[in-house]
Amino acid sequence: MRGAKSAKWVAGAIVVALAATACGSGSDEGNGDKGEGGKGGAFSMNIAEPKRLVPQAATESGGSQVLSGLFTPLVEFDAQNQPVLAAAESIESTDNKVWTIKLKDATWHDGTPVTAKDYVGAWNWGAYGPNAADGNYFFGTIQGYDEMNPVDPDGDEGPKKAPEPSAKELSGLKAVDDKTIEVTLKAPFAGYKSVLGYTVFYPMPQSALADIKAYEEAPIGQGPFQMDGKWEHDKAVKVKAYADYKLGEKPKVDAVEFRIYQDQNTAYNDLLANNLDVVDQIPTEVMGTAPSELGDRFKSSEASTFQFVAFPTYDKKFSDPRVRKAISMAIDRDEIIKVVFQNSQSSADAFVSPVVGGYREGACGDACKFNPTEAKKLLAEAGGIEGNKINIGHNADGGHEQWINATCDQLKKNLGIDCVGQAVPKFAELLKQVEEKKFSGMFRLGWIMDYPSMENYLGPLFSTDGSSNYYGYSNKDFDRLVQEGREAKTEAEAITKWQAAEDILVKDMPVIPLRFGKNVFGHSTNVKNVEMNLFNQVELTKVEKA
Repeated sequence: MRGAKSAKWVAGAIVVALAATACGSGSDEGNGDKGEGGKGGAFSMNIAEPKRLVPQAATESGGSQVLSGLFTPLVEFDAQNQPVLAAAESIESTDNKVWTIKLKDATWHDGTPVTAKDYVGAWNWGAYGPNAADGNYFFGTIQGYDEMNPVDPDGDEGPKKAPEPSAKELSGLKAVDDKTIEVTLKAPFAGYKSVLGYTVFYPMPQSALADIKAYEEAPIGQGPFQMDGKWEHDKAVKVKAYADYKLGEKPKVDAVEFRIYQDQNTAYNDLLANNLDVVDQIPTEVMGTAPSELGDRFKSSEASTFQFVAFPTYDKKFSDPRVRKAISMAIDRDEIIKVVFQNSQSSADAFVSPVVGGYREGACGDACKFNPTEAKKLLAEAGGIEGNKINIGHNADGGHEQWINATCDQLKKNLGIDCVGQAVPKFAELLKQVEEKKFSGMFRLGWIMDYPSMENYLGPLFSTDGSSNYYGYSNKDFDRLVQEGREAKTEAEAITKWQAAEDILVKDMPVIPLRFGKNVFGHSTNVKNVEMNLFNQVELTKVEKA
């Protein structure tokens, strides 16, 4: 048994959250009083229908955005991507294996004090396999995780076939006192302080554990905003400023309405009409006109998104690395970015984003460079592709058809093979088909980092037991280097190990790196100081009324 196989995926062509099931309202209801110069008032922004609003299970971008307002993490990150204390007073370790976390004074939104037990209870809930929390994987470094997540004897996953866990709590996790948490890892991990900034390490009040389903309809947090009513499924989530917030910068507005949209174009049209205040992603279709339509309200910033196409190991036609490299070299990334994405992305030349330490420009080498002549030669050396035909799977709810078709056109031209896009209605359905080995062919995926580290790309995506290794890639030397990087005593030593692991990916080419994303967003005339961070989230406390 293992926790649900997921992490912070992006379903869209650039940075689009998991698609909702209903369209947002086009009215201006909920924008609130405009206020005066950033004093009070409210603003609205688009999200997708969250999958969950439980911290340990909210690993997609819609739920994470909401929870970023309701909670404050143990650490946040500065301009150099270094962890800085937020809800934690201190985080220390003498051996990188046993970590002591001291908490700042804080209160839940119901006024009761936040204690170490609230963190321990929440993390144990997330780590317990039968709860199937999407963030379960991230507790895997803590002692006692394996006892809570026994592996199926036949290799399948899921609570129905797996043995019963022999423990319900992590043996390496305890509340020393009301303000102190002790975490004992399976092995040293020098970068663990950064890991603690991720959503799954938020606390939950003890009352939540008694009825999780009821709790997530109106989550109680310790962050700058609190729920204003219950989650209105497929319509909206409303929050208001928490008056007694103690852990950081207080909001400059009184309230935020997260409006749930299925179609990004509908959200953009509402933005143009000033009926929606923030759109977190400008749709690809209007990328050419948006700068003139929005003027200085058209914004862009760095993001951690990594878009790629994966090869399923269960499909024998892609078993030869030369075939995989040939396909990669036959794709003109720059041309697709120019024509389809209006230069709003950049070509991927590595398996980790440029925003993390250890990124090397051109790490992917010739395999990620457009060279149709060599690509055709390499494919011929490999004996071609069975049936001379391939397909690229994508989720129909993410706006991928245009770039998938452009990619196929290039492969037809440059390799002389037949290529078609194959749409699956929803992103979650595509992942399920791949996980169950029912999808035949290549498929697209996109990733947002959970914390700023090479390890957060390499471990979840490519380790044999990685939470999001849907393609079944496995290389023992790669696994060893990733783990040695975790156990390294310094960041420099860790990066050296992780770069060596990335070199193995270049050799094996389990996926084709395509694009590094950017935040491309916009806002109405009603607000100002709208910023998005590397985690593709709007910085809610910074937004002011215009």
